[in-house]
Amino acid sequence: MEFTIGGRLEVRLTPADVGKRVSVRCAVGVPAEGAKFTDTVGVLTSWDDEVLSVTTRAGENVRIAQSSLVAGKVVPAAPARRRGPAASFDELARATARAWQPVESELLGGWRLRAAGGFTRRANSVLPLGDPGLPVGEALGRVRHWYGERGLPAYIQTATGAEGTQEGLCADLEDHGWRREVTAEVRIAALAPVGDLDTDVSAVRVSREPDSAWLSRYGRSVTPGPHVLKVLGSGPSVWFASVPGDGPASAPAAIGRCVVDGRWAGFMAVEVAPECRRRGLATAVMTALARTALDEGASAAWLQVEADNEGARALYDGMGFATHHRYHHFRPA
Repeated sequence: MEFTIGGRLEVRLTPADVGKRVSVRCAVGVPAEGAKFTDTVGVLTSWDDEVLSVTTRAGENVRIAQSSLVAGKVVPAAPARRRGPAASFDELARATARAWQPVESELLGGWRLRAAGGFTRRANSVLPLGDPGLPVGEALGRVRHWYGERGLPAYIQTATGAEGTQEGLCADLEDHGWRREVTAEVRIAALAPVGDLDTDVSAVRVSREPDSAWLSRYGRSVTPGPHVLKVLGSGPSVWFASVPGDGPASAPAAIGRCVVDGRWAGFMAVEVAPECRRRGLATAVMTALARTALDEGASAAWLQVEADNEGARALYDGMGFATHHRYHHFRPA
């Protein structure tokens, strides 16, 4: 990371740069013992009382004392992706929301409050794609009341790491006592290479509805009620895939779900029985679903994977998926 002009380190930031992407270096430790330095890159979300707040691509809010700064500057937006389809954050956020719809929702200005009986955070969280029309503190009070009426914890889903994402809102939530509970990556790729993977899809069954066998493998709900089936069946064009288990009465060895929405094909609920892993079944399920989506005219793919799921991330790396942005679920501390 380079801050020098003629060999000197400079702080070329002011409070007027709040909202811009910055790179800062600060000193840590005791100067007499030899100071060490840390570097932070992200969006400058506040500069108050001689403390800077920088929200990183990963959603971490870093607070830095102004007195510790040794260098800093505004930096260009992250470079354009080198592979995969072009996509804006707003387009992807709306496509992913249409693929996993709640049982009920209500608008609070540009925030959509969503509920589905507690089935998954995605369907039971606020999707903020605009201004709530109220001061943030008041809007958060409305959110807590709305979810409290339904006996549900209040969650807000935010995004970081791409142009137009919500680093500022993340900082506001932390200032109001909300904390990140989970982080996931939204990844995208060209769809055709997924459909062209050299894998055996002959055993994969693709259908319009999840049968009882598919549901028995799905790990998110032990006894799926009507609210679960409504969420699973939501979306413009929904497909379910499964690979039969070894016995006639056994649960499927692998399952998956895909929602086709214009040029996008979204992959979800890809699960493999523990005893059947490392056989290429997840790849076969995704390839079969990709071919179905290609037949419907889709050309781009997206999926979501939790940041700590190393096995799934490695699988998707091999398929050509790369991170577009990250999303986080915040909950009152």
